[in-house]
Amino acid sequence: MLPARWRTPALIITCACLILTLSMGVRHTAGLFLQPITQSQGWSREVFSFAIALQNLVWGLASPFAGAFADRWGAGRTLVVSTLLYLLGLLGMALGGGELQFDVSAGVLVGLGLSGTTFAVVMGVVGRHVAPARRSLALGVVGAGGSFGQFAVLPVGQALISAHGWQLALVFLALGIALIVPLAAALADGPAQVSSGISQSPGQALRQAGGARSFHLLFWSYFVCGFQTAFIMLHLPAYLVDAGYSANVGMTAVALIGLCNVAGSFLFGWWGGLYSKKNLLVAIYALRAVAVLAFLGIPAGLPGVWLFAAAMGLLWLGTVPLTNGLVAQIFGLRYMSMLSGVVFLGHQLGSFLGAWLGGRIFDQTGSYGLAWSLVLGLSLVAALLAWPIREQPLAGQEVRA
Repeated sequence: MLPARWRTPALIITCACLILTLSMGVRHTAGLFLQPITQSQGWSREVFSFAIALQNLVWGLASPFAGAFADRWGAGRTLVVSTLLYLLGLLGMALGGGELQFDVSAGVLVGLGLSGTTFAVVMGVVGRHVAPARRSLALGVVGAGGSFGQFAVLPVGQALISAHGWQLALVFLALGIALIVPLAAALADGPAQVSSGISQSPGQALRQAGGARSFHLLFWSYFVCGFQTAFIMLHLPAYLVDAGYSANVGMTAVALIGLCNVAGSFLFGWWGGLYSKKNLLVAIYALRAVAVLAFLGIPAGLPGVWLFAAAMGLLWLGTVPLTNGLVAQIFGLRYMSMLSGVVFLGHQLGSFLGAWLGGRIFDQTGSYGLAWSLVLGLSLVAALLAWPIREQPLAGQEVRA
């Protein structure tokens, strides 16, 4: 743990951005491995998709526990343990083996690693160390770090696969994940210490949140976000290859989503400090529907691919600072990591279905058409879910940093 005087908000935000750049960047390379691994192993796309879907599910199920552990014992310990699990998962993937081994390594171990190296834990620390007036912006900046990773790491992943094959590429990515360990020192602040007008246990905080309608609306709207982003991240490269484009076009499209979301996360984080966060969520989901409808309804070759990727990028993870900001705003900071982890479980349940159903639908129909229709329809559902969210703090909650 670094001395307290060194752990300024600026240093915490910087290291949080770098951690998410590495963790989310490597996670977003999964779509690049779909075709080389399935072709090498003789698997269907559903086999690969199920392992990544399992990863998303484990990530979501473990996030509340990782958040609660960080709230109780500190984010530093949580980050180190989770990084080791992530690294072991990537190395297990590189060893090859059968479907069960792939499920354990890519699904369970990487999923556990992601639960403690991404949003619930990292944003909980940032939220506690930034003044309320700047909290939404800070969360947006940190969310942009994950987006930058998607942009920066995908070309590296594709280059490693092309130069060394998929197995060695996974080993090199595992070495990159190991860099999270030294960065964790800046976030190692011990148990959460937040002044509150009332004394709550974790169980009481969960029961209070569970009794609030807005908590459920946040959970299920985030479910839709997870379904959409997991499907697009994993299956868009293959969808474009099936349409006759090269693998580099698919990689570039997903990387462009990440690049544009650097701006999107920052902007929505900034706007979240100025305007209604739930209204911004409504706008994001409604605009995603417009982007998907235009992409499917007006084929325009490569320019259409780039326009779709740019539009989705601006809307990609803008939900993250807004959703986490609403958790802090409504339910307070004391158990922010835990409650953010519970809401994030909704995101990952959607991610499980988006990743798995994409492969399942393709194997059954030979097309992604039905999956794209689900992505479109769920956008409208999420916009309707976000609209009634009440942004006022619950009675007795203290949200000061």
